[in-house]
Amino acid sequence: MKKLFLFTFLLCTLFANSQETTKFEFQRNELKSNALFLILGQPEFSYERILNNESGIGVSVNFALEKDFETTFSLTPYYRFYFGKKPAAGFFVEGFAMLNTLDIDDDIYQTYDFQTNTYTTVTDKGDSYTDFALGFGVGFKLLSKRGLVLEANGGIGRNLLNSEKNDYYGHTFVGRGGITVGYRF
Repeated sequence: MKKLFLFTFLLCTLFANSQETTKFEFQRNELKSNALFLILGQPEFSYERILNNESGIGVSVNFALEKDFETTFSLTPYYRFYFGKKPAAGFFVEGFAMLNTLDIDDDIYQTYDFQTNTYTTVTDKGDSYTDFALGFGVGFKLLSKRGLVLEANGGIGRNLLNSEKNDYYGHTFVGRGGITVGYRF
């Protein structure tokens, strides 16, 4: 009986079909620059690691070269989920966290006193502080066969730490977005 069972088992394994799992290999690293912010004088650079066909994690660094911007620095890690047919391309949604530094300039204005008929110059001292925001965004990524990446995205987050300062200066919410160009390797 044992020999018949062994013979049947070996015969079955000889004719058995196994499924092959083909792993779709693709480039998993992206370096990008936000072209819109670069033109405005506040460059933003990003690195994204593609985890699988549908998701990726990354980090963006943004810093101001000119004094025109109140947000002087931001570090933004993010997670993206993609809905496109190509690996990590097409429409996506993202969740992000942002560590941002705000530098508010002094505000100088004049007040008029009707009783004494005089003008007084008032200097509202600016402030510099760091905050932390959580938010979400949406976007679309195009990918060429040679690895060129073109991306448009936008999002909104809420600063969580300095509520009094954020209410006073109007920085309760932070934006995230741009037109990004990069390379997947």
